Amino acid sequence: MNRIVLATHNAGKVREISALLQPFGLEVISAGELGLPEPEETAPDFAGNAILKAEAACHASNLPALADDSGFCVDALDGDPGIYSARWAGPEKDFSVAMKKVQECLQARGLETSQAQFVCALAVARPGLKTATFLGQVHGHTVWPPRGGHGFGYDPMFCAHGMTQTYAEIMPEEKHAVSHRAIAFHKLLEDGILTEIGS
Repeated sequence: MNRIVLATHNAGKVREISALLQPFGLEVISAGELGLPEPEETAPDFAGNAILKAEAACHASNLPALADDSGFCVDALDGDPGIYSARWAGPEKDFSVAMKKVQECLQARGLETSQAQFVCALAVARPGLKTATFLGQVHGHTVWPPRGGHGFGYDPMFCAHGMTQTYAEIMPEEKHAVSHRAIAFHKLLEDGILTEIGS
């Protein structure tokens, strides 16, 4: 099988993206497994940070690399935590702390809930070729207190429009079909890059 590097050290993202890549005959290996360092995310948006991570992993491994930069954007907080979603969880990556911070910020503005979006940018870097990017978004609203034991990150406090359960209350297979990452991934599939890598 041909190999592709997932430019992430996040176990939740590895599980979710590996499931999406499974049908393409690709051997998936994470940057964490390869011992690759995490590049500093200095871009001002999701697409820019995804490109930084994909190109760093591609350069270090000389293999095609797929990177995801995603986050939780709360309208009433002017889009925060946004590209800083992981940083709000602190060095221990404790998203219960991050979710509590979101709620405290809302309450400081006299609010209990807000419209919100999950945003995902995927970037595919291949040796000698231009990096491609794909964007996906899902709109919904915040929920407090958090609900559900599936998913990861901010999933327990997000309910997508048209749904009554949070992303952490639905089964992973259901989330894979409708998530911001799935939307970006669908655009990636339409481009044909994965077929080229797997051929």
